[in-house]
Amino acid sequence: MRNLQSIKEGAAAAVPVVIGYIPTAMAFGLLAKTVEVPLLYSFLFSAMVFAGASQFMALNLIKSGVLAGEIILATFLINLRHFLMSASLAARLKEKKKVLLSIIAFGITDEVFSVAATMEKKPDTTYLLTLQGITYSSWVGGTVLGYLIGAILPASVQSSMGIALYAMFVAILVPEMRKSIYVAVLAIGAGTINWLLTWLNLLPSGWNMIVATVTSALAGAMFFSEDSREGIT
Repeated sequence: MRNLQSIKEGAAAAVPVVIGYIPTAMAFGLLAKTVEVPLLYSFLFSAMVFAGASQFMALNLIKSGVLAGEIILATFLINLRHFLMSASLAARLKEKKKVLLSIIAFGITDEVFSVAATMEKKPDTTYLLTLQGITYSSWVGGTVLGYLIGAILPASVQSSMGIALYAMFVAILVPEMRKSIYVAVLAIGAGTINWLLTWLNLLPSGWNMIVATVTSALAGAMFFSEDSREGIT
């Protein structure tokens, strides 16, 4: 009975996440089609990576002709926060079955973590696996659906969708910049470093973004104390 209740609670918690995931995943599938990533690879992209922001970023790098190694490294840096989220959530679990921890860690996303971390009671593995299984299926299924819809669109519409890659990043970044001067300073700093490196043409284009990301993160850690971050948000 307890497992059944956990399944029901996990499924109910997944509904709002799924509502947000399906259109976003469809946008990814559609954009993957415009970047000429094959359907199978687009499916595997979502099935194996399962990280929205880094997937959109990787598409942009693929579109720019960046090498695979640079894309993998950039994706790794973007997803480093998942280590912290997984560790935090593992500490809250009622029971810690080592066999399931790796599966749960894979299924952690920003949205899943937010739902599970804000529960009044400690989540159990059944709840988390239900929540993650439903949201994961919606993301992968949405990707395939978006790709198939993109296949029937006119070529002119498909080519114009490339601009949506940049629009997606703007939509993610601007609200965070408005809420926090700290985020705005780091974002502008990273953009400036990337522009400068591109202008100097010292590194391959993919490495420009990696260096800009690491440099701005280190600068933020060095020059912004915990108190100052709280004071400017």
